[in-house]
Amino acid sequence: MKFYDKGFIYKYPNYTQVQIFSAGTAVLDMKIYEDRVCKSTFECQDLKTFNKKNLDESYDEMFLKNLFDRNEKEVIYRDKENRILIKIKRD
Repeated sequence: MKFYDKGFIYKYPNYTQVQIFSAGTAVLDMKIYEDRVCKSTFECQDLKTFNKKNLDESYDEMFLKNLFDRNEKEVIYRDKENRILIKIKRD
């Protein structure tokens, strides 16, 4: 997955929602729960499967949720071995 556009991170009691838009159209709408990740296509995967398909199987199951739940103005995660770069900038 590669996205370079603006988006929103919403935190709810039971999940974190990540929405990314390009030219006003949602290109990613994902809900991250404690035990699964669901995309707007209604496809849900357990966290281990999601990591294996989209990141790397070595990642901790809570990696993605913990990353988006951080309250820092800028979050940069770089994994050179797996060629993964995640940048989150909050306005």
